[in-house]
Amino acid sequence: MNNKMEKPKVAITIGKVHYPRMFSQQAWDALESFADVIHHSGQDPANKQELMALLQDVDAIITSWDVACIDADVVAAAPKLKAMAHMGSSVKRFVSDAFWQRGIQLTSAGIALARSVAETTLGLMIVGQKRIWPLGQHVREGGWRNSPAWDKWFSRELYRKNVGIVGASNVGRYVIELLKPFGPNVLLYDPYVSEEQATALGTTKVELNDLLSQSDIVSLHAPANKSTYQLLNAAGMALMKDDALIINTGRGSLIEEAALIKELSKGRFFAFLDVTDPEPPALDSPLRLLDNVVISPHIAGCIENCNQMGELAVEELRRFFAGEPAVYQITPEMFERIS
Repeated sequence: MNNKMEKPKVAITIGKVHYPRMFSQQAWDALESFADVIHHSGQDPANKQELMALLQDVDAIITSWDVACIDADVVAAAPKLKAMAHMGSSVKRFVSDAFWQRGIQLTSAGIALARSVAETTLGLMIVGQKRIWPLGQHVREGGWRNSPAWDKWFSRELYRKNVGIVGASNVGRYVIELLKPFGPNVLLYDPYVSEEQATALGTTKVELNDLLSQSDIVSLHAPANKSTYQLLNAAGMALMKDDALIINTGRGSLIEEAALIKELSKGRFFAFLDVTDPEPPALDSPLRLLDNVVISPHIAGCIENCNQMGELAVEELRRFFAGEPAVYQITPEMFERIS
């Protein structure tokens, strides 16, 4: 008699072209130790029809950017599907009412991505305070210290500066943690965080207007939803200090772009924007021309090596089939306050 338990079937749907970037050998070894792995044969992420064909006898799936939504048709075609581990930040467009009605467990490896975004954000804070970008341009043009440009772009540090964090998301919390050795005063705006929780994070909870008026750096980490649309608007920018630094590694829709352009055109702020709305900005957008804004092409998260997300997705499925709690489970109740 064979008492060996049959392994669950786990489908990888992200497309083979993304395997090196997303999965380490450690992840593959861990996955194969508890599951039979089913591979989507295409090089690109699976579309709806491919998912329906692939998931007919599958217990769990690993998804990532550009995989089709697990809609009612896909759920109906996957009668055994019990768990989904997503590698990416936002999960909203990948699931449906039918997904929740089935009771499929959803986890997100976005917390691994969040650390990468937080590290980039800290780097931008340091580079922004030191004025590396404008001073580098100044030196290229023949300048040096003790010139009019030096007076305008005087180099600064983080120590005891007021750093305003908008949103205690996974990224926001990592940024707060990374800032601690540098000794700034961290102000936090997040309506879902209590004063006691803010204190435990090492921050001071404030209202948004107070954060904007007091901060030397304003860093945006709120989710994109109806309540946060253009959260940083013209009225809010009017409260901000001249010479403040704005960093957006969250979502472009958090900023009223026309108002930001107006203030940047006055020379009031310097901005690092890793995200815009729309994305990319129009070819004739003033954001591409102003010398006090740097736009990067949505690269704050991992680009070359996202192996941490793959390893976490595998660990989430190991935990699921072992009956252990998830590291980061997403529930329908969370959807109102996440991207």
